[in-house]
Amino acid sequence: MDKMLDEISAGILVFRDESSRKYLLLHYPAGHWDFPKGHIEEGETELETALRELEEETGIRESELELKEDFREEIEYFYKKRSELAHKKVIFLLGETKKEEIEISFEHQGFSWLPFEEAVERVTFRNARDLLEEAEDHLKSMEKREEE
Repeated sequence: MDKMLDEISAGILVFRDESSRKYLLLHYPAGHWDFPKGHIEEGETELETALRELEEETGIRESELELKEDFREEIEYFYKKRSELAHKKVIFLLGETKKEEIEISFEHQGFSWLPFEEAVERVTFRNARDLLEEAEDHLKSMEKREEE
């Protein structure tokens, strides 16, 4: 039986909230739309990886991000990597930025800031839509608690 490759990555679901909340989506050369994320390097924590990848892929630095402490979601999926089946787990955190101008890396061909409904339509994968819904619900419940 073939050995399955296991990978763990970390990323940050980023949003801006000026007049309305908008989520950051990155356009990958393969054609899909997803969030900033990347492989956890040896010796790195989830948070260190998520912040490093965010800066590498968008130019958003840790000092330009306010992490929402009580949000941590995991997604898992299978994909082909060099003709072998790979299992990937991605840990996502949630963060707010004021930065609008993004400096995408060579790994991407574009980006969009989109309101929730449009972001849900644009993301390619079901697990990314589920993640967006979790984040939106989380932020709405935080707002509700602040109002009380």
